[in-house]
Amino acid sequence: MSRDCQIEMRIYQELGLQDVIVATGNFTELGGSLMPGEVLEAMQDAARSFVSIRALHERAGQVIADVTGAEAGYVTSGAAAGLVLGTAACITGSNPAAIQQLPDTEGLKNEVVIHKAHSNYYNQMLRLTGAKVKEVGYSAHRTLPWQLESALDERSAAIIYVVAQFLTSQTALPLPEVVRIARAKGAPVIVDAANELPPVENLRKFIEMGADLVIFSGGKDLQGPQSSGFICGRQDLIAACALNGAPNHGIGRPMKVGKEEIVGLVAALKRYVRLDHQARIARWEQQVSLIVDGLADIEHLRVSRVFPDYTGRPVPRAWLTWDEETAGLSKQEVLDALAKESPIIRVLEEYTGKGLLIDPTTLLDGQETIIAERLRAIFAGRGSAAPLRRSSP
Repeated sequence: MSRDCQIEMRIYQELGLQDVIVATGNFTELGGSLMPGEVLEAMQDAARSFVSIRALHERAGQVIADVTGAEAGYVTSGAAAGLVLGTAACITGSNPAAIQQLPDTEGLKNEVVIHKAHSNYYNQMLRLTGAKVKEVGYSAHRTLPWQLESALDERSAAIIYVVAQFLTSQTALPLPEVVRIARAKGAPVIVDAANELPPVENLRKFIEMGADLVIFSGGKDLQGPQSSGFICGRQDLIAACALNGAPNHGIGRPMKVGKEEIVGLVAALKRYVRLDHQARIARWEQQVSLIVDGLADIEHLRVSRVFPDYTGRPVPRAWLTWDEETAGLSKQEVLDALAKESPIIRVLEEYTGKGLLIDPTTLLDGQETIIAERLRAIFAGRGSAAPLRRSSP
């Protein structure tokens, strides 16, 4: 989506809020994504009349299935809600008594297995169902197949497999091996792929690899409503997700998705598979090149293009590193300086702590120039950046 960086965000200004240039990629904290016109128009149309939510969910699920190659699909109020509903589905199946029993899991399969290397703050979503999270393997050493085999038993409701940039450890078993072991043990595999778009091929990849359920966010690269996501996978488990969710009165009732968000997610998904993804990558490459070239001559600063990220997403990014003592400038001081003026600029802290990353996927046209100019000023010590220079001891 091409937009001029001078667009006035009048509503936020009326509320006394500053504009933000987001160079982090899609994050909930920063509003997710910007919805294109056809998604907004679809949501406006949906808001003008009533509809059967059950029928709308069913039709949306058919679209999701067609796009992903899965047996069925279900729209959720974000990927985190997908984790709750997917876990609940694996615990209860379509048993109405079990559905009403949650989050009390006594007498039910109530353990969810996850690699220690995949364990993260979203484990709380699993626990909302009443499930107990059971970690397996190592975080610093390669997990061994027998460890997963021994962890899966009659109490295992599912295994959660996380594919995410924020996981710096790569010691988990490969997904195909996890699927093989889980199948032998009769445990469903839920893949959390919330932010694993692009590439567009990932919409089908994890299903084709044998996952029973796969979860995506709708409010990230899909550019759908921020409060949307979807699950795709086995027909029986998707049916159980729906029974646990709204408009039914299961544990997912508070996570209901409005008619506008369901329609918006469907519109965004249909649009996404029609996009020229090579043209998008070319645009990102151009923005990254401008930043890298624009900062190349700054003393003490090392800037380079990195591609792809470790999960294989085809996203070029600018990587900035420097010796803090030599430059007299800490990483936090740079972050503070970027947030000091209007518009606020948010960049990504590299997960291993080795500098900053600039992700172009959320940049509007022209914002790459603003970022490069602001960073030049900060490292040169000019203007507002001057006070950030450390004084000599």
